Amino acid sequence: MIRQLITLAFATMVLAACANGPTPSSDGVLVFGPTGGTGLAAVRQLRAEGLPVTAFVRPTSNREKLESLGVSFVVGNALSASDVDKAFAGGNFTAVVSAIGGRQGEPRPDYEGVKNMVDGAKNHGVQRMILVSSIGAGDAARAKPAADAGFFQTILHEKTLGEDYLIASGLNYTVIRPGGLGSGSATGNGELTVAPASGIIQREDVGAMIAQTLNDPSAVGKVYYAVDPTLSREAAGF
Repeated sequence: MIRQLITLAFATMVLAACANGPTPSSDGVLVFGPTGGTGLAAVRQLRAEGLPVTAFVRPTSNREKLESLGVSFVVGNALSASDVDKAFAGGNFTAVVSAIGGRQGEPRPDYEGVKNMVDGAKNHGVQRMILVSSIGAGDAARAKPAADAGFFQTILHEKTLGEDYLIASGLNYTVIRPGGLGSGSATGNGELTVAPASGIIQREDVGAMIAQTLNDPSAVGKVYYAVDPTLSREAAGF
């Protein structure tokens, strides 16, 4: 079903462009965070639908899994506004996807990186952006294990700032807030809801949701929660 939706939406977009006369060749989707589990899952799904993908990677990123998918690469740091702007300037993109994250002890890209992407998209006429955030961002503080409370609250604060910047930008945005992320196979049972939800979901299912919402006009301006009510914590590897 997802493949049919994306294929139809992409065909409609192409037909609309043709109706308005010749347009420059599109370089498809610019993806930030493509080497992480969720970003990689999104790239797999986008490529399965035949969409061109350019992966924004750091110099030290392991590209092995991406290379087999036939993507293009641009190298830089999402925390560098100049690097991000150059990435947008280097192609004719129809959309941008952010699945960036960070590790404890590293500078967080959840706000500054997203801000750079939003600014780059606006500077270069890219109107569509999908942001993968997290359940808890933008909401009232959620209970966390005491040992991790400070770290997670910092992440959620930064993600909230990133969401707010995108939402206020004027871009055609969609925010996806997944629950706890598993690394197993997709179940196909993940759900997107605008009503607050909690739970877990496989990264592969979130990747499919990114592709599903990318060319869905009804998803523009929405903040979704993404969970899989059928998935147990044991099956997800927690």
